[in-house]
Amino acid sequence: MDIEITGLAKTFKGRVRALRGIDLTIPTGMYGLLGPNGAGKTTLIRILAGILRPTAGSVRIGGHDVTDPAGRLAIKRQLGYLPQELGLYPDLSAREFLDYIGILKGLGSRSARQARIDELLDMVALTSVANRKLKTFSGGMKRRVGIAQALLNDPRLLIVDEPTAGLDPEERIRFRNLLSGLAASRTVVLSTHIVEDVAQTAHRLAVLNGGHVLFQGSSRELVTVAQDQVWTLTTNGPPPSGPLTVVSTLHQVDGIQYRVVAGTQPTPEALPAHPSLEDGYVALMRRERPSDVVPAEVA
Repeated sequence: MDIEITGLAKTFKGRVRALRGIDLTIPTGMYGLLGPNGAGKTTLIRILAGILRPTAGSVRIGGHDVTDPAGRLAIKRQLGYLPQELGLYPDLSAREFLDYIGILKGLGSRSARQARIDELLDMVALTSVANRKLKTFSGGMKRRVGIAQALLNDPRLLIVDEPTAGLDPEERIRFRNLLSGLAASRTVVLSTHIVEDVAQTAHRLAVLNGGHVLFQGSSRELVTVAQDQVWTLTTNGPPPSGPLTVVSTLHQVDGIQYRVVAGTQPTPEALPAHPSLEDGYVALMRRERPSDVVPAEVA
């Protein structure tokens, strides 16, 4: 289910410009929207989900126009959406909550709805706790309930906003694997500020900042942005300084190893390193940080 975005802009009251002329093509499969908090990612996906109306520009999803009432209805029938903050009813069990959402979505008969709920509870590994109240669930378990409710109508388009924020490493890995499996048969838009989530799941991605698209392409192409700009330096002295960004710090027996992104070799002792996706993202943000990018005021 391809998405075509052309000249998309969104201005809120008070002339707060969240999106500034977005041009983007999102193909079927897993697609990452990467950027810092306040980049405009949430505004963009709320427009895709039909929650917000754009100020200017066009969005077509599977050939349907999101600004047209009939098109918006057709999109919502094929949409699953997991917002960053999903309102759960703490005194309902996972099964009761999914049944309630299924009724709101108009899912067929009770028997068909229950069969779909059983299928999804198994998919997200919550069958054994399906009758426990949601207030007893961990953060990761609640996110899995969230993805289950988003999948109730077997959507062709799944949009998830910061799905792994606040999760422990094991739950994050579980969630990434789940999303990757779902992308085999639908379009999955993953919005996040966590580079590792995109690195492990999405081959195609876009980087947003200040309401602009700074990059769109493959993860490999983003890695090349940092080519010849990544260095490692081990020292017992002060940390490296100058026009550079420290990506990571590792304490070792012989000192502290710094991994940095810099346009030139920061010190004579610094050794070149192969870039990663995180390095490419850092290099891109460094390149675009000057006055040509104005931070968006709304996420």
